[in-house]
Amino acid sequence: DITKLMYSFYICKNLLIMPKRLTLSSTDVKIAGVCGGISEYLNVDSSLIRILFVLFACCAGCGVLAYLICWAILPRS
Repeated sequence: DITKLMYSFYICKNLLIMPKRLTLSSTDVKIAGVCGGISEYLNVDSSLIRILFVLFACCAGCGVLAYLICWAILPRS
């Protein structure tokens, strides 16, 4: 029966899981959305990611460079 086939396709289509992509956040933005995008991807609080970026920027100096590279490379969500 076509209605059963269409219904089963509808159920299967809704159960498909899209793979996670690392993107710039469009909702959790302070400067460019890099930390918000990383936090959405890792399922952690964005404040933790922001603190880590600041620590890396102060201690090793690589936080600013990493942020700029992510800002240039990551696509918008």
